[in-house]
Formats: sequence, structure tokens, C-alpha cells
Amino acid sequence: MTEERINSSEPIKLFGLILPSLPSLMIRFGGVYLRFKRNAKKGGNIFQKELIKQGLDKETAQQLTKIYLDGSNLLKMIRIVT
Repeated sequence: MTEERINSSEPIKLFGLILPSLPSLMIRFGGVYLRFKRNAKKGGNIFQKELIKQGLDKETAQQLTKIYLDGSNLLKMIRIVT
């Protein structure tokens, strides 16, 4: 009985240890996510300009750029995994 009680309180202790660091982790992950999206958007703009420069029409370049940027959609990737 005491072993069951000790095992059942372990997740609570773990949560108590993690709880103080959650705000800083969320801010850090938020910053990383925003930087990732900004870099993906910059890359998409460069990709589209290069496609147009190489002779593709603007509409096709926009479609290809949309496909290119879909690869950087983390929320969509998480949904696929789960």
C-alpha cells in the first residue's frame, strides 16, 4: 500500500518541479517558433523571386511558393504525426 502511494505521488512531484520553468520555456519556444516562421517566409520570398527570374510565370511561381511554405507549417506537421 505504501509503494502504491509513493508511485502515485511521483507525477505530482515531477509536475511541481517543471511548473516553475514553464513560463520561460513557453517564451523561449514562442521566440524560436516566430523566428522559424520569419525565416521560412523570407526563404519563400527568395524562392518565388528566383522562380520568376528563371522564367516561370507569376501564378505558377506563387503556387510553387505556397507548396514550399506548406513544408514549414509546424501545426500541420504535428497534426500529421498525431
